[in-house]
Amino acid sequence: MRQLYISGSWTASASDDSIDVVNPATEEIIDRVPAGSPDDVEAAAAAARKAFPAWSETAASERGKLLAHAADLLKQRSDEIAKTIATDMGAPLGFALKVQTLMPAGVLASYARLAESHPRESRVGNSLVVKEPIGVVAAITPWNYPLHQIVCKVAPALAAGCTVVLKPSEVAPLAAYALAEIFDEVGLPPGVFNLVSGRGPVVGEAMAAHPEIDMVSFTGSTAAGRRVAALAAETVKRVALELGGKSANIILPDADLSLAVKVGVANCFVNAGQTCSAWSRMIVQRDQYDEAVHLAVEAARGYRVGDPFDESTKIGPLVSAAQRDRVIRYVNRGQEEGARLVAGGTERPHERGYYVEPTVFAAVEPGMTIEQEEIFGPVLTLIPYTTEDNAVEIANDTKYGLAGAVWAATEEHAVAVARRLRTGQVSINGGRFNPMAPFGGYKQSGVGRELGEHGLEEYLEVKSLQL
Repeated sequence: MRQLYISGSWTASASDDSIDVVNPATEEIIDRVPAGSPDDVEAAAAAARKAFPAWSETAASERGKLLAHAADLLKQRSDEIAKTIATDMGAPLGFALKVQTLMPAGVLASYARLAESHPRESRVGNSLVVKEPIGVVAAITPWNYPLHQIVCKVAPALAAGCTVVLKPSEVAPLAAYALAEIFDEVGLPPGVFNLVSGRGPVVGEAMAAHPEIDMVSFTGSTAAGRRVAALAAETVKRVALELGGKSANIILPDADLSLAVKVGVANCFVNAGQTCSAWSRMIVQRDQYDEAVHLAVEAARGYRVGDPFDESTKIGPLVSAAQRDRVIRYVNRGQEEGARLVAGGTERPHERGYYVEPTVFAAVEPGMTIEQEEIFGPVLTLIPYTTEDNAVEIANDTKYGLAGAVWAATEEHAVAVARRLRTGQVSINGGRFNPMAPFGGYKQSGVGRELGEHGLEEYLEVKSLQL
């Protein structure tokens, strides 16, 4: 069984309990990690607090050098780590390499540069405004992008001069261990980075409530985010939340319908639909609706479901039996409420593994459960609209506001509509994801931003010196 990483050493947990790590493609146990306890959180928080003064005063160039070394090692070991991610959370190997491993390596390298280049002082009249690291940071991360979401929190925190206690998802924790080994190898000072595995209601809640932790950064469900915020409020610590989404893909009548549908289906199904920013609602003008449904069904049929290590696989298994059952419940609910199943469904495509067929619903009306709630699986809903105003109204009419897309004949037209959407990111005519741009949501999709300079700012306090 694995151990915890506290104060620069691999350490046994204070708890004797453990958590099985299951391969979702085979349903076999592949590893075990400690089910950490509040005592483990106490030890990690104490180590991080002790390390903070020296780390925060370490030259930014030195912090950047250590992060750059870690990024280089992550790239060197990318094949191995991608195989680990494909095994413990089910992402197809090519996606696990390019998106789940190499992209985080690039993000880590970006913070190695920002550690030194990001300005920490400015003048406002007779005041010198300085930015300082906030302190000890708790990072609580999900299973769907098990390395990327860690790097999005840990890298800027370390670059800022903060120390970190990480709780990775217990469902897919092995990439976190690979990163901890890298940080240990590059020589991060003891206590600067600490890893405590365990369950959210035990370890995560102890971290959120701990008085020696100054900030908690959480990615996960909106319900869990509310709980984290409530616990953190008791000690008035800063909270950053990256939560759920139900993102809209608006296709305007003058857009290239075939391209917009093809790319929209791909975005919805990426990572088996287990992406908080997935465009899971395709909003199409009523006169083009039937054609869009036909195109979506044809596209969905091209997504082979299977073994993550098979090069022909486009959709791997969902991460767990619980996640597969959740998605199936939503598919059944959609049919019960009158939506029309036009692709996929509840049949198991393989005898073993937590697989779900790529699924498409037509005849979806605003307000249906599958149109309002985050399913977190390969399920696409198509909603018709009448006017442009109606499309914007449908897009904005959920509690979420994380991402979205607009397609039009011109960039100017698409941007004009995108400006009306209450959401944190909008892709214009298929504009690709930018890992240096701020990522985060409006409404119940979260608080704060990750990535780039905006992500670094989350971990800094502001002080003004009146001269």
